[in-house]
Amino acid sequence: MGKATVGTLGEEKRVDCNIHLETKKSGGIDLELHSKVEVMYGDANRELIREGLSFFGIKNARVIIEDYGAYPFVLRARLETAVKRAVPDINDEFLPEFRDKCLYKSLRGRFRRTRLYLPGNFPNFMINAGLHNPDGIILDLEDSVSPTEKDAARSLVRNALRVVDFYGSERMVRINQIPMGLEDLPWIIPHNTHLVLIPKCVSCADVQKVDEKIEEIKKEENISQEVFLMPIIESALGVIRAYEIASASTNVVALAIGLEDYTADIGTQRTKEGRESFFARESLVNAARAAGVQPIDTVFSDVDDVEGLRKSTLEAKSLGFEGKGCIHPRQISVIHEAFMPTEEEIEKAKKIVTVFLEAKERKLSVVSLGSKMIDPPVVKRAENIVRLAIKTGKLDENWRNNGQGL
Repeated sequence: MGKATVGTLGEEKRVDCNIHLETKKSGGIDLELHSKVEVMYGDANRELIREGLSFFGIKNARVIIEDYGAYPFVLRARLETAVKRAVPDINDEFLPEFRDKCLYKSLRGRFRRTRLYLPGNFPNFMINAGLHNPDGIILDLEDSVSPTEKDAARSLVRNALRVVDFYGSERMVRINQIPMGLEDLPWIIPHNTHLVLIPKCVSCADVQKVDEKIEEIKKEENISQEVFLMPIIESALGVIRAYEIASASTNVVALAIGLEDYTADIGTQRTKEGRESFFARESLVNAARAAGVQPIDTVFSDVDDVEGLRKSTLEAKSLGFEGKGCIHPRQISVIHEAFMPTEEEIEKAKKIVTVFLEAKERKLSVVSLGSKMIDPPVVKRAENIVRLAIKTGKLDENWRNNGQGL
């Protein structure tokens, strides 16, 4: 007979539960539920638990549940983990229905100014994360999850991908460091994951292993949509190999840097001034641009220092970065504002795009603005500025009528 306990302890109990399960030889199901929402959802939750036990073929067990208002997808994930810990040879999945609001797609060149990290084993952070309008939401299976809870986080993240409305944010998952991260992929790829972050990436082989595993899963599950990749550079070796990593697969759309691990790797400490990481950050921008992908800056770890975050983001923009990581929702609007194009940038971009489109219509091979030649990278940057200006309301949508193709 097996037994297992699963759930969130400490201060993060809201919308979660603790489940203790012990299988037994006879006596049927002995279910004990202590719920904060007994009046409204007690009977429904009991039915859900019994349904889940039946699904896994568990006919005799003692189950004790401390429910702190857990959503059904959380109850299912916790029960599944408890069953699989108690009876390791059970491989079936107890999934909630896939909701239509979770089926939207992403685009290769979409804006990735902000990506909000959410610990993969804490559902209370997931429920309303999309309301803060980050460009991307990262369900994290790596550093924010303790080694003993990796299995629980996989079940919870998979169920969240099927149920939680992220309001149009790009659906991202940070897997564990390779090779463990390869074991995460079957849990997330079939459930409309838009982008996979590859942490502590040190070689093109890391990227290719992930890419190949994703393609294998897509073939098995008959999935046609693209799954994008964002390697995270977090070491001296990774910085040296940044271009190799960024160009390792056509599915790589962005290259990010993580400075906490990087500064530890080079034997120093991270400072707000950032002198110790200037070489790494500029190397990453150069590698990303050379590979034709987006360079994404690290997180700003002091959530109370709003002015420091603004300065850090403006610096990142001046270095060539297109986005920055977030560890708290209050950072999102500050970063978006800092990445906002200025009126001068918008006007210059409009002129460049207009000249380019006119030259294209006239089938001219040379594009110039005044006495200056306009190269394709300049046009691409101008197009991005115009797109961002339209997205943020600084440029009227009708301007698009004079700039088709953006």
